[in-house]
Amino acid sequence: MDLLSVRSLLTAGLGMALVGALPVVHAESTATAAAKAVVTVYASGLNNPRGLEFGPDGDLYVAEGGIGGKNPPPDDAACVVEPPVGPYLGRQGGARISRIDRHGVRTTVVDQLPSSQTSADLGSLVSGVGDVAFVGKTLYAVLAGAGCSHGVRGIPNGVIRVKNGQWTMIANLSQFQRRHPVANPEPADFEPDGTWYSLLAHAGDLYAVEPNHGEIVRVGMDGSIERVIDISESKGHVVPTAIAFNRGKFYVGNLFLFPQDKGAARVWSITLDGQIEFHTGGFNMVTGLAFDARNRMYVLEASAPPAPTPGTGRIVRVDPDGHGRVVIADGLFFPTGMTMGPDGNLYVSNVGFGPPPKGLGEVLKVELPD
Repeated sequence: MDLLSVRSLLTAGLGMALVGALPVVHAESTATAAAKAVVTVYASGLNNPRGLEFGPDGDLYVAEGGIGGKNPPPDDAACVVEPPVGPYLGRQGGARISRIDRHGVRTTVVDQLPSSQTSADLGSLVSGVGDVAFVGKTLYAVLAGAGCSHGVRGIPNGVIRVKNGQWTMIANLSQFQRRHPVANPEPADFEPDGTWYSLLAHAGDLYAVEPNHGEIVRVGMDGSIERVIDISESKGHVVPTAIAFNRGKFYVGNLFLFPQDKGAARVWSITLDGQIEFHTGGFNMVTGLAFDARNRMYVLEASAPPAPTPGTGRIVRVDPDGHGRVVIADGLFFPTGMTMGPDGNLYVSNVGFGPPPKGLGEVLKVELPD
């Protein structure tokens, strides 16, 4: 995630809030009574949960940022992240992917994945595994907290394949970004290895969104990497985060920059060949997108301004025309990811960012109204 924006969303003050209070979730909607969703805790005990996806076995798989690290970056100009975001501290282990069964019981699919944290001046905020996706029965994930700029030597950010409790790197995204710079990077907030946020499977390929540089790439099963669109070229530094696919197009939401006006975040539609068009706006810090069987879009907002404001995350349902909308759940505590379940309900990573203590993260089940 872009750290200029993270400064607005996640500061040391957020860390103090997380340490001092457990999340409180309100199912009350700010819209009509008919729009209320029933929100319950589906699973708990997670470490900075991020993207999540149901597997072909019916269980829920959750990417976790992990617990950060202690190792500084090497003394190399190519690995520098400027203060106050950097220098990072990282480790080769500390993050994991969890499986949540139908009873909400968590087991570890794979661990010892790289995890890192920002400087203490920014609250020691943790990144690790950004998101997960399935191609057929095979699990893939995108690493967000790796690379030398994050204090993780020898493991780049990239797409990994997971089998039998082991993982293999199939696409080196750190290398790709270093060799293929975007048109309009943000010099004051630049991370050489990127901070990959979302991963989506479509038509046998994987699509990954990177907020700091501002791009979407396609990753083939052979490890090939191709840029779908450089969003920074036409939109500037808008910090794209969430991605979904519906009716032949990608839909991408953004976090935007600090300080931001209320309703400054947007959702764009993007064709398979990379043509971008405004779809709808008026949101706050978008961190998740999903569609239901009626083509209604659900937008996950991390915080209302002025951010960070604990307990102001919410889910907004948008009509297929992009105009009519209603809040179906609010009171969320810095949610970071969302997926539509096979039961037709939403599942949300809650308390997805923050420093230790461990285990504050959870997955919420949001039973959708008609």
